[in-house]
Amino acid sequence: MTNRNSSWILGLGLLAALPGASCAQPAPIDPGQVHASEHYSYRIVPVVEGFENPWAIAFLPGGEMLVTERAGRLRIVRDGVLLPEPVAGLPEIRVGGQGGLLDVIPHPGFSENRLLYISYAKPNADGSEGTTAVIRGRFENDRLTQVEEVFEAQAWTSGRGHHGSRLAFDREGYLFISVGDRQAPPRGDLAAHPAQDLSNHYGTTLRLHDDGRIPEDNPFVGVEGALPEIWSYGHRNPQGMAVHPVTNDVWSNEHGPQGGDELNLIARGANFGWPVIGYGVNYGTGAPIHEAVQAEGMEQPVHIWVPSIATSGLMIYTGDRFPAWQGNVFVGGLNGQQLARLSMDGNRVVAEETLVRGMGRVRDIRQGPDGYIYLAMDDRGGAATAIVRLEPVN
Repeated sequence: MTNRNSSWILGLGLLAALPGASCAQPAPIDPGQVHASEHYSYRIVPVVEGFENPWAIAFLPGGEMLVTERAGRLRIVRDGVLLPEPVAGLPEIRVGGQGGLLDVIPHPGFSENRLLYISYAKPNADGSEGTTAVIRGRFENDRLTQVEEVFEAQAWTSGRGHHGSRLAFDREGYLFISVGDRQAPPRGDLAAHPAQDLSNHYGTTLRLHDDGRIPEDNPFVGVEGALPEIWSYGHRNPQGMAVHPVTNDVWSNEHGPQGGDELNLIARGANFGWPVIGYGVNYGTGAPIHEAVQAEGMEQPVHIWVPSIATSGLMIYTGDRFPAWQGNVFVGGLNGQQLARLSMDGNRVVAEETLVRGMGRVRDIRQGPDGYIYLAMDDRGGAATAIVRLEPVN
């Protein structure tokens, strides 16, 4: 295959190798330090400390905070205190590399049914392979009961990377699940890559009823050779997902390779092109991956990051603590050690500002019930980290 944009993409690869994409040692978080932004001065205030590789934050109606740790623990923060014992009742989890316990969200009707949804790396019988799976269970008395599997991805591999695993409910009650491409190599016939193959779940966004049933109006229901859970495909490794509270649109961000992280507006039946099109290059060498940066029948990202920031977590702000940021999209950066704030005009990004610069790897972002912005900070080596929040300085 010829690469119609090889020189230009090679240039992107050189940009992606600049120091801005490196993993510098994070600066200590000083809650007294005032940081300046376009609209607000703010502080970064530790809320709870002592987490090992926190992956997701969830707020419950009663005021509790739940935090997943990739090592396989679901932790409870009650009245501002991290409880010493993790939640009991989780299934066996395949921990290693990027795999482990991943996302957690409450059911929209949690106050009545107490249901939590959890994504994780599921092992096969001997642990030699794993895939992305989602369970739900009743959260009562600090444990999960009545646990049942609602989804298991047809994406089994011995590898431990690119699980995807973000979860979101839209306002109609449909459950959206992201699954990564499981690091299937992008070489040879790119159109034959698993992320372009509808007969598996590699590199997909799925749409299900809350009990795991397949909606009859999913785009590939009844299509020969296609899995009916698929809502969109051609993704690499989606690490953030959120439903817009006004439009009900599903937004997602995903890791590009070296360069080319993407913010995507997920559309019914859409092909987002990985690895046929994109803006990244091979790690280290900067050699081209893609055939082009665009192609007929394949979606373009709404926004890209070159150099990569290693996107993780996604939140659309609606709170009253930072009213000028309402409707803004927030995206965390792992290698970028930053929080990106995107000002939107409809579905178009009109400005980007970098917040929380150099404070560490931002794994997840959630708006708290108090209107503050909460971040799960992650250390690559597994050192203890904190959940912090942004507070405006009056």
